[in-house]
Amino acid sequence: MLVEYLMEPDAQSRQPRMSFKGSSGLIVAVAVVLILLIMLPAYRWFFLISVGIGIVVAGILYLWRKYKPIKEEDVEHKKPLGL
Repeated sequence: MLVEYLMEPDAQSRQPRMSFKGSSGLIVAVAVVLILLIMLPAYRWFFLISVGIGIVVAGILYLWRKYKPIKEEDVEHKKPLGL
């Protein structure tokens, strides 16, 4: 009986879905990260290393574009759809 229920085409539409969009999704994501950082010490090192790498890469990209901006002739297909 359960197998027949799961095999029905509309079986998934009966399952409640939880969706976090916008600011509620951001709040949930921050809460999950904070819980993992508090509960699991190994995640602290992973998080610190990841944030450090992200800041270094962001800084390199920022400086690269600041001192070597994109020129008009470097951009191809400005209107690829012909609009």
